[in-house]
Amino acid sequence: MADPFKRLSKQSLSDRLARHIRRLIQTDYVQGDRLPPIMEMARRFGVGHPTVREALKKLETMGVVEIRHGSGVYVSRSHEVLVLASRDFTGTVTKKLLLDLIQARAPLEVLSAGQAARNATAEHLAELRRLLNAAAESLEDDDVLNQVNMAFHRQIAVASGNTVVEQLLDVLQELFTDEQRLVLGIFGSRKRDHEEHLAILDALEKRDEELAVKRMSAHLAGVREAVERWEADGVAA
Repeated sequence: MADPFKRLSKQSLSDRLARHIRRLIQTDYVQGDRLPPIMEMARRFGVGHPTVREALKKLETMGVVEIRHGSGVYVSRSHEVLVLASRDFTGTVTKKLLLDLIQARAPLEVLSAGQAARNATAEHLAELRRLLNAAAESLEDDDVLNQVNMAFHRQIAVASGNTVVEQLLDVLQELFTDEQRLVLGIFGSRKRDHEEHLAILDALEKRDEELAVKRMSAHLAGVREAVERWEADGVAA
């Protein structure tokens, strides 16, 4: 198995900037708003404009913004924020922490899968399909794949119609971004992970609540088992 710490260490400035812009959108913008010009954002953030462009492309892949060539960058999705993560987690990464993270996610994501099977609109399902198509094209690109996979899980929460669950998952993603990336790296098989995501979407499209819950539960159980088996230098048990 490839070393997941290698992927974690490659988190780029554009990844961090994408997260920062996303937080700004959540607090300061609504759907349809136009963001400042790229050159202005580069000046405000103190980075080069190629970094801003790369961060915005990541957000576009996740469906957060739309880049309209010759017009600007517009907010595609912005929701009222009930809970905000105050900062990224800065404690020691341990196997227990990773298992705790999965344990915290599981009931929220299983609940959201069941509710999404009942409540998802055609637009929600189309967005989930778009994200998985993007994932299929990025199985060899860990940075993009990690972004899209987390966006897929988040979009299921959006489709559930449960605003509190959606935003609790947002908080977990914001606080433990690097740890979530590490968990995805530990899971290992990109193909298996993608196939399980496709199976979950299939259950949602069939409006089969029981099947959606079963497949999401099995998916997260597989992730937990991979972490339980994992041993790596530099990470405490």
